[in-house]
Amino acid sequence: MLHTFTLTTSRRDEVVDLTHRVTELAAKERLQDGFAIVYCPHTTAGIAINENADPDVKRDILMRLDELYPWRHPRDRHAEGNTAPILKR
Repeated sequence: MLHTFTLTTSRRDEVVDLTHRVTELAAKERLQDGFAIVYCPHTTAGIAINENADPDVKRDILMRLDELYPWRHPRDRHAEGNTAPILKR
């Protein structure tokens, strides 16, 4: 089975929980065991696994990534200006 959905974000850097979407698709297909492969074919987006128990973890992850890879860096040469999101994925 192959399912596709579009995700729209509202900020430059954002963590979005996809658990409910994957769970709904598994239920729709009446899956009881197996694997769900989640793929994102975009150079400036990534997928990570997080237990999502504490909402501050999302904030902390984004804060630390921004410290490591600031949006603008004086030595960036990439014309599109998306070096930071490529590194953050």
